[in-house]
Amino acid sequence: MPASFGAGNIGLEMTPNEILLIALIVIFALPWAVWRLLGRKSWAPLVVVQIVGGILLGPGVFGRLAPDLHAAVFGQGTITSLSSLALWAVMIFVWLAGVELDLDGVRKQWRQTGIVAGLALAVPMVAGVGVGIVLLQSPGWAGDKAENWQVATGLGMACAVTALPILVLFMEQLGILRAKLGQRILSYASLDDVAIWAVLAVILMDGEKLMKQLGFVLVFLTLSVPVRRLILRCAMDDRWAVALVWMLLMALGADWSGLHFMVGAFLAGAVIDRHWLGEERVETFRKHILLILMPIFFLSSGLRTSWGTGGVEVILAALALLAAAVVGKLVGVGIAGRILGWEKGEAWTIGWLLQTKALIMIIFANVLLDKGVISASAFTALLLMAVASTVLTMPVVGRLIRRYPGLVEKAG
Repeated sequence: MPASFGAGNIGLEMTPNEILLIALIVIFALPWAVWRLLGRKSWAPLVVVQIVGGILLGPGVFGRLAPDLHAAVFGQGTITSLSSLALWAVMIFVWLAGVELDLDGVRKQWRQTGIVAGLALAVPMVAGVGVGIVLLQSPGWAGDKAENWQVATGLGMACAVTALPILVLFMEQLGILRAKLGQRILSYASLDDVAIWAVLAVILMDGEKLMKQLGFVLVFLTLSVPVRRLILRCAMDDRWAVALVWMLLMALGADWSGLHFMVGAFLAGAVIDRHWLGEERVETFRKHILLILMPIFFLSSGLRTSWGTGGVEVILAALALLAAAVVGKLVGVGIAGRILGWEKGEAWTIGWLLQTKALIMIIFANVLLDKGVISASAFTALLLMAVASTVLTMPVVGRLIRRYPGLVEKAG
């Protein structure tokens, strides 16, 4: 029977399934239509428009402009359903980020990669921690379950994150993914990706659950070798099935131990070599996940935004975090370039690409919010910072590559 499901204020009588389908139509159709109408593939892929759409459809914008309609389409029942879908989407995506780590590139040029990745991570992180310390002088930024050091470290790490999947999309559009420059940048970003999840695990360490967490790490390390051997013995289709079951087990173990399920999903992917699953299949799978499932996660993230601390304060915090992220990354890579004797424009180009945020930073911020490390206002500031840093990347890097074309095939 039809029921008024979160839609009574505007006189709608629909079943829960009908309202969920309306929400999904909005989630998928609206960002795509805007992206196509803008005709601006050159500055941002569809995923960036979807992230912006998630923020605009959240309570801070759409919820204020049309509260009754927002409550009707994105009521509690719809949010619960979308959250379940978003959990599955982001778990698969984080696992895939682990699978796509380019650790072979790290091993081949370990000195250069270590210097660049280390400075590209450390400098913006220190700058972000500084911004975090300043923000903590006022109430409203810390979560209800966190120490100040956890909040500041989380904000600092968010400023240092490089979104590897978005980076791949950008380099594909720029035509440099398979070039020497693109492969170098992937190795730098891969090492930073490992550090990001290691820092997250440290932030989430709980003294009361320490034995559980250490037990999870021990089980993970013990099972990794036999699981790798099992996958190698399987046919291709069976490899995918075994790998996904392995992901679910590790996600469950990490969540049970007091870490987040995303930590377990990432670790499960990190011990699998992507060529075992087929390079083309992995790439196609990533594109399908981005198209089919991740828009739901973006919308779910947008629905979690809050301007409770004050709209102006949140925007100022986002700008401060953006400055720490962009300037910190450029300075860090610039120092690395001087140490390694890079050519003019090389550090600038690499630094701008490595400061790309979006997906991984939004996932990281969601974990911090889930665990009560940051407040909804801090989460909103991080979301705005992620969008701004990502939108800035393509126009700047496009001009740099045209200005310094010789860099594309430079081996480093």
